Amino acid sequence: MTADIATPTLTFAPVRYDEAALAQYGALFAACFPDASKFTPAYLRWLYADNPDGAAAGYDAWDGERLAAHYVCVPGVARIGGQDVRVLLSLNTATHPDYQGKGLFTKLAALTYDSAREQGYDAVYGVANANSTPGFIRKLGFQLVRPLEARLGWGGVGTRPHGQGAPASFERQRSAAALAWRCANPDNPVRMRRRGALWQFDAAALSVARAYGELALPAGAAPDANQVAGGWAPARLFLGLVPDSERRFTGYPSIPQRLRPSPLNLIYRSLSGRVAQLDPSAIRFSFLDFDAY
Repeated sequence: MTADIATPTLTFAPVRYDEAALAQYGALFAACFPDASKFTPAYLRWLYADNPDGAAAGYDAWDGERLAAHYVCVPGVARIGGQDVRVLLSLNTATHPDYQGKGLFTKLAALTYDSAREQGYDAVYGVANANSTPGFIRKLGFQLVRPLEARLGWGGVGTRPHGQGAPASFERQRSAAALAWRCANPDNPVRMRRRGALWQFDAAALSVARAYGELALPAGAAPDANQVAGGWAPARLFLGLVPDSERRFTGYPSIPQRLRPSPLNLIYRSLSGRVAQLDPSAIRFSFLDFDAY
């Protein structure tokens, strides 16, 4: 006769930002993702506490003093439907192997979104791989907006100067401080430089190419100075989307599906109900807008 295994009584609480909590989060990530090296105290402090758009939003599941599961979204600002609103980027999630299969991620996500709605956040978005996309859609009510373009090429991607591009149904907006923070990722710093009316950004990605993006920044949003160290590699990886009316990608052939580790999908969920669905043909999005690099 097999003894019954008691189901733990879990408690749920908002995420914390003190050094002890960050250490516990790092230990959970190490247990769940032993091959990932980025979840250092410096990285988590930068991501969770230092963001000028606000501290991380999320919830933890605790079994007594033991951290069972963790979910975090990162605040930002986006222009959605022609209006600048507060948004969340769905990012870090981890459930300890001893507590998997109990629906904890869904519970933590629901708590996070309910709290965010009360705090005035308009929407949450994210980039999900092929394995996680169905769960976001079926269990959490996300829209599958569109798979990201994945292209290798050279030169610019055709971004137009500020005010000249097509209206976008979704586009991140950043202050100079928020942009500087994004580039200061202690795990993978982003380099930037100005070229004419545009700012160019790159970060370590593949052995043969660096992740690349362009921004047409309005007055007041540009950083004070270039932050470039070292030469720029000619080969560039573009992961993102541009409005269909601007699609050219001259010199940027698409990476074949069979050579991609996993297709990446842009997902979206309205919290306010103001814009229930994004127009997939009018998205402006780059590697700067999520956490691949």
